This record gives sequence, structure tokens and C-alpha cells, in this order.
Amino acid sequence: MVWQIVNLLLFIAAAGYGIYLFYQAVYHRILYVKLGKPADFKKQREGRWGEFLSQVFGQKKLFKDLKSGVMHFVIFYGFIILQFGALDLIIKGLTNGGHLPLPAYEVFGLLQEITVFLILVAVGYAAYRRYGEKLARLKKGWKPSLVVFFIFSLMLSVVLSLGFERVWLGQAASGYAPISSILAAMFGGLSVPAAQVLFYVFWWAHLLILLSFLVYVPQSKHFHLISAPVNIYLGRSEPVGKLSKLDLEDEEAESFGVGKIEHFTQKQMIDFYACVECGRCTNVCPASNTGKVLSPMHLIVKLRDHLTEKGTAITGKSPYVPEFAFASSGAHALSSPGSEPDWNADGITDIRPTLAWQKSTWAHQERDPQELNLIGDVMTEEEIWSCTTCRNCEDQCPVGNEHVDKIIDLRRHLVLMEGSVPAEGQRALQNIERQSNPWGLNRNDRANWSGEVEGIKVPTVKDNPGFEYLFFVGSMGSYDLRSRKISRSFARLLNESGVNYAILGNEEKNSGDTPRRMGNEMLFQQLCMENIEIFEKYGVHKIVTACPHTFNTFKNEYPEFGLEGVEVLHHTQLLDQLIREGKLTPQHEVKERITYHDSCYLGRYNNVYDQPRNVLKAIPGVELVEMKRTRENAMCCGAGGGMMWMEETAGKRVNLARTEQALEVNPSIISSACPYCLTMMEDGTKMKEVEDRVKAKDIAEILELSVFGDRPAHNKGLEMEASTK
Repeated sequence: MVWQIVNLLLFIAAAGYGIYLFYQAVYHRILYVKLGKPADFKKQREGRWGEFLSQVFGQKKLFKDLKSGVMHFVIFYGFIILQFGALDLIIKGLTNGGHLPLPAYEVFGLLQEITVFLILVAVGYAAYRRYGEKLARLKKGWKPSLVVFFIFSLMLSVVLSLGFERVWLGQAASGYAPISSILAAMFGGLSVPAAQVLFYVFWWAHLLILLSFLVYVPQSKHFHLISAPVNIYLGRSEPVGKLSKLDLEDEEAESFGVGKIEHFTQKQMIDFYACVECGRCTNVCPASNTGKVLSPMHLIVKLRDHLTEKGTAITGKSPYVPEFAFASSGAHALSSPGSEPDWNADGITDIRPTLAWQKSTWAHQERDPQELNLIGDVMTEEEIWSCTTCRNCEDQCPVGNEHVDKIIDLRRHLVLMEGSVPAEGQRALQNIERQSNPWGLNRNDRANWSGEVEGIKVPTVKDNPGFEYLFFVGSMGSYDLRSRKISRSFARLLNESGVNYAILGNEEKNSGDTPRRMGNEMLFQQLCMENIEIFEKYGVHKIVTACPHTFNTFKNEYPEFGLEGVEVLHHTQLLDQLIREGKLTPQHEVKERITYHDSCYLGRYNNVYDQPRNVLKAIPGVELVEMKRTRENAMCCGAGGGMMWMEETAGKRVNLARTEQALEVNPSIISSACPYCLTMMEDGTKMKEVEDRVKAKDIAEILELSVFGDRPAHNKGLEMEASTK
């Protein structure tokens, strides 16, 4: 009786202290998050329950890597099941051998032992993935592996407690308790008092490990167990990748963009603490894969470290508990930011040089975190300008983190507050501002493409005021010599189908996608308002464009600035619709082996994957083959985020890597549905010196050949073999 009272008091003291430390660690991080700009959490919660349930309880994102997904699924649900077992074990220790009053208790015990076994297998596989398979994306060392020891020790203490309990209470072997029965048989020679003592030794071991794990969780990357569900629940209800609107007329604003860690919103800061450092984002990032300094995982981790250290300095609250055990001085900062990754990879892509650079440059130093510059000491400008905004990182992230908006916010500060832009990018922005196109060509030459091919009549809005569709050609389709061919092919198909359309001609302006992704929000908003004014002037209700960047900007971002009641289509969507309606008939064979490259702004931003493929499948003679990285996991061509106008100097060119991925399936044509992608793929075939046997073509050009069966006058030198079916 005395022992039970002492045991109960010790249990209350230990559990109370552990829960108190856990509360402190969580509360202090909440204080750091509150340093950020307020976020409209109510708006973000709208319509999130389905996504929340599928990602948190369905583990949807984790199953993008099937083996890792199964492993995590077992551990996730195993721990939920074992919480009931932990409660049962606590009752056994406090009541000297009692248990939960459950019906079919033996079945409950069997479920617990099976779960323990499955978790041990899953943890063993997790260790194998990290140290056997040696996946590059997974960090090595004692710190990332600590959770493996925690879980293994926790499971071991459970089964040993149950085993010694059977010896102590004299329970017979049972098929409902296979593991504990085997252990009881192994130690069957122990006396009852010895078995009881050993039961309590492992009972307390289990309790202390459990409480230590509880305290450890918020102080490590495993804080995602708490913050990730919150982060997913608070995820955006708006279109994915949609950028926030800056109030440029706010006279009280001291700066625009993010120049300090506290300029991020509180929701963005929750992202930092939700990160589990799984490396899935970096594993698919086109910059990380080709030897650039940017690693999306390290972007989040470095911002998290800086927030924690600066938050500690501002609030005076240590992130680590018990506080007396941890000395807190200095801060993490970049040690040699001027260096570059050592790119010497033999394969198509390799993230290891970038990971090695990140590891070698991020170090703890004796510096005041409040004196560190966010851009310079925490993030380099090279990292910020390496992003192609492809969102593959976000698509892969299992905890709902968004990386692109943070990079754009950093760019906004560089551009709007410091005037710091790479020289080539600055020229493009200046040209867009002066002539509404990135080359600085005469704005009055914008419609010249439409009069270059005999037999193709392209009406303007003034020629055809009753048009149904506005064909927004875009700067690439209007000025770039290669992309003009796409514009003419699409116009010819529209004429053939009888679609009532028109173009703006020389009244058309740049969509503003490039300025916005490069951080020049002021120029974007100017172009946005001018374009909306033109659309309203001519009563535009439907827009079709061959540029996914323009498509995304009009469809998802212009409505916030006043574009209402306008349906926006990509040209592949309209072509697919026209084929299904019988208004376009692909009748001539195009005997080509074609692989399709998914545009990031068409696919991951707008979930348009099937329509381009439907068009290709409708063409007789086409053999459609898929690359290894396709659809939502397709690798970026390297042109997004303003990178079309900037030169790559580090590592390998992204478009070359993507072209090599396409060439793996031995195509005769690399097809695309984006003028940026087409340019990059065509340049890639030239760099590989295969342009004579592998062509780069837009979907509209391939369909045109099948519909008309001739060699278009504007496509000389780039024809494909075609024959009448």
C-alpha cells in the first residue's frame, strides 16, 4: 500500500513536470510566431476540412513516395493505437496489476503487441532508408536519428513491461499475447518479487522515455507532430501559388516585401515549425538538382533557426527546456556565402553538391541574432534568385509548407526597397515598363505576327467587336520568332473550327507575370489595372492564351484586382473541347514518338494535365510516351520565376537536365504547351546536338499538321512527316 502511494506521488510529479516543460517549449514558440505580421486565419480555414482529413489522416502527400508513405502510415497510426496501450500500462503500474475495463480485453492486448511489432519493423526500415539506402535527401548523424532510438526504446520498454507482468501475475501463455508470452517464457525462472521489481523498472523506463519524448518533440523537427496538422488546417483556400497583394498606397508602410524575419506573416512562420526536414522538396527542386545554392528544405530550416534565435533575443524566452540545461548565446549565420556548390555530377541531376554547400555554410557563430541581416547573413541573393517558382517543392511537402511565396516576398524587398536585381532581369523589367515586352521591341509591332502568313486572317477587337473569345497572344507569342509559329498555328485552328475570336493587336500589353514573380509588384499592378481596363473596354468575357504564365495570372490573380465574370482558358483546353465537339478533326497521321513536358504553371498551378494529352491521343499515328518525371512531379524547364530572362552561371543548366530526361524515352518530338518550355526544350536539343532527329513542338503545331495534312508555310525547316490516313 505504501509503495502504491509513493509510486502515485512520483508519477504525478514526473508527469506534471514533463507536461509543464512541454507547455513551456510550445508556448515560447507561439510567442516567436506572434512576432510576425497578423494573418487572416479565418479566411484560410474556409473549405479546408476535406484537404485536412486527406493529408493528416489519409497521409496523401506521404504516399507520393510509396515506401516512405507505408512506413510513416504504420508509425502514425501505430502511435495512435499505442496511446490506449500506454494508458492501460499506466493503470497497471498505479493499481498494482489492474487494467482498462475493456470488452474483449485480450483482443485489445493482441492489437497492442502487433502494433508494437509493426512499429519496430517500420522504424528499422526508416533507419535502413537513411543509412542503408543512403538517400541523399535524408540528413545523417545523431540528431536526425534520435527519434529512432526514442521509438525503439519506447517499444522495447512496452514489451518488457508486459513480459515481466505475466511472470509477476503468473499469467499463462496466450496466443493473444505472443510477444509478451515468449518473453515470459524466457524469464519464467524469476521469482514473483523479482518479476514485480523488473516490471516497475521497465514501467518507469517507459514513462520517463514517453515524457522525455514529449518534451523533446517541440524542441526538434518533430514539432511537426503538433504544428503540421495546424499548418494544413490553416492552408490556403485560394488558388495554389497565388501571391499576396501588396498595398502600395499604404502611407504607413515602412517597407515592402520581407527584409526582416518579423516581416513574414504568422502563417508563414508556422510553416517554419511544421517542417520535418524530410528533404522531399529539395529532392525535386530544379535548382537543387542542378547545382544551384537554393535548397527549399534549407530555406525553411534557416528561416526557422533565425526566427527561434531572434525570437529568443526579443522575448527573453528560451526555446529549450529545461532552460538551465541549455546555454543560449550566439546565432546561426552563413559562414562563406560567396562560394558555390562543387558541381561534378555524372548523372542527369544530383542534389548532393547543393546539400554539401548548405551544410558547410550554415554554422553557429558568436553573433547577435538581432544584428543579422535576413538577406546576406541568413539567405543569399543567389538562393533567392535561383528559384523558378515551379512549386514542385510545395506539391511534395507532406506538411503543407509553401516555399515560393517566401522567396517572392524576399525578392519584393530586394527590388522595391534595395533596387537589387540581376542585370539581365533588370533589363527585362525596364523593357517591359517602357515597351511592354521583355526585349524592348517597339510596342507598335506587337501584332505584326498576324500578317505574316497568307490565308490566315486574325481579326482584332476593332475588326470583330462581337467576338466570343479574346485570344491573348502574350509577349512571347507576339515577338519571339519561334513562339510566333505557335500563335499562327493556333489562329489557323481557330479559323478552321469556326470559333468567333479576336486579338487586341497593338493594344495588348504584357500580362505582368514576369514582373510579379521577379518581385516588381509595382509594375505588375500597373500592367494588371491597364489590362483590366482594356478588357472592360471591349467587353471581354472569355480569354484564351497559349501561355500558361498568362493563363495563371489572369485566372487566379487578376480577380483580386477587379477582373470579374471572365472565363480564362489555356489553348490546350479549348483545343481539346473543339476536338470533342467535332469542330476540329485530326484526320492525317502524324507518325511520331512524342513525349509531353508538363508546364509548371499549367500543371501544378492549375491541374491541367489531361487536356494536352487528350489532344495528342486524338491524333492518328502518334505514339505518346511518358518521362519518368511527369504530370505533378514533372521537372521544371528552368524558365519560370523570371529565369527566362536571366543567365544560369552555377552548376548545370536546368533546361539541359530536363531535355536529357526527355531523351531517355527516345522521342522524335518533345511536345509542350508553353512558349517558355518550348524555347528551353529546343535550346536543350541544340545543346545535346540532337536537333536534327528530335524536334520541339507545341501541341497546337502538331494538331495543325494532323488537321490540315500539309506543310505550313510558316514552319519551313521544321516539318514532320505526315500522310493522309
